[in-house]
Amino acid sequence: MKIQFNTDKTITGNEKDQLYFNSLIADGLENFESYISRIEVHLSDEKGKKEGLNSKRCLLETRLEGKQPIAVSCQEDTVELAVSGAIDKLTASIETIIGRRKDH
Repeated sequence: MKIQFNTDKTITGNEKDQLYFNSLIADGLENFESYISRIEVHLSDEKGKKEGLNSKRCLLETRLEGKQPIAVSCQEDTVELAVSGAIDKLTASIETIIGRRKDH
């Protein structure tokens, strides 16, 4: 499973943060690793440099083997919460897709 990071100009994407989020995503999706070929992570600050609630956004675009890509997003107060929320949404989506596949 390859994980690719993209950030907007207001969020720093240093190597330490990428390693942390890589492990967070890999741990959260380890049950589905055999189904996933690639995940693109898009981190952004929706309000730019202005302060505000739910301004950090994480979009996870996931390529599943033999399926159309799926995307989920989550907006929260911090990047960490946004990534965690997006992982939860992605897990639920993949469980639904895999469940459908096994039913047929």
